[in-house]
Amino acid sequence: MKSKVKYTDEPMGKLRVMDDFLPAPEELVFKEDNVKITMALSKSSVEFFKAEAKKHHTSYQAMIRRLVDHYASRHAKRRAVPSDERAKRRSAA
Repeated sequence: MKSKVKYTDEPMGKLRVMDDFLPAPEELVFKEDNVKITMALSKSSVEFFKAEAKKHHTSYQAMIRRLVDHYASRHAKRRAVPSDERAKRRSAA
């Protein structure tokens, strides 16, 4: 059995008030607009995502959606760089 904590009226030392740093509840709700599509994937790919999703207790469709979102955002950033700048980067590497 754990011992009980005994509280006393001892001084606590110098205290200071902290600014509220937590986000508002509405900022915690993350909802993006989704568009439903129909897409044919290979059976082996779907089986892979279903197995991985089961291991991680999530939806295989959510995993695929996050993968596509990650790919799109990564390549959208690259597209934002002017093509002559991309060519300079490739030649420097």
